[in-house]
Amino acid sequence: MIPIARMRAAWPVFLFLIFSPARAFAYRPFVSTDAAVAAPGDVEIEFGYFNFERDKGRTTFIVPKTVLNYGVINNLEVVGEFAVEEPLHRSARLVDAALSLKAVLKEGVLQDRAGLSFAVEAGALMPSSTKEEKRFGFEGTAILSGKLEPLTYHVNLGGGVDRARSDPFVAWGAIAEFPVTPKFRLVGEISGESVRGNGPDVSALIGLSWNPSQSNLAFDAGLRRGITRASADWMFTTGLTFSFSLFPSPTEIGRPTLSPDAAGRGHRTPKAS
Repeated sequence: MIPIARMRAAWPVFLFLIFSPARAFAYRPFVSTDAAVAAPGDVEIEFGYFNFERDKGRTTFIVPKTVLNYGVINNLEVVGEFAVEEPLHRSARLVDAALSLKAVLKEGVLQDRAGLSFAVEAGALMPSSTKEEKRFGFEGTAILSGKLEPLTYHVNLGGGVDRARSDPFVAWGAIAEFPVTPKFRLVGEISGESVRGNGPDVSALIGLSWNPSQSNLAFDAGLRRGITRASADWMFTTGLTFSFSLFPSPTEIGRPTLSPDAAGRGHRTPKAS
């Protein structure tokens, strides 16, 4: 059954999001990422409050799936992430925990500059509470973001060592984002991972992202379809993204918000007075 108690526990967080003086950045529901980071002192939270996976007749709920980004200095952030996975008729377990650093090495379109944005992210993959993934791993990724009007795109390429048997793997992904209206975007992604000794896990996603007017929230939803035998058959995800400053200054009363045509983090424009 769906973990209702855990979903009820998320309501205080949801109410906090509505009334907190934050600014939103629409960057879910992807596996891949973009070449941008949180501003110094800012915390960005990507909260997947309902994820549903169907694989070979088995159903798994992932509630929640969370990514936290903290801006340490200009163009550098710390990234922490985890998910709570609950297969039907089985106990919940902690999976996909990781801690990494992400740095923008070249400012570009995502920083309101000309040209491509380029970033790297590297860090530790933490052991899961499943018996198959009890080791530490490592992953590093190079990230390129650019724009081909009207599309914004992000390309990822990386690799590392997995948690299961310390086997090497290669991971990649490509995202495209199309603005339908200033507040609504259609998004797509194809991503894959190949671990030594296993078949490639490749899947494709189509989804949407919506940033309501006069709101600090960005909502998203996506449907993912497995392409290869190693990937899950279907996955549905829905969530929200928000941020806030840990050290707000008096000048932040008129703080920036998400630019209507922004495709990822790093696009900010002053509020109209």
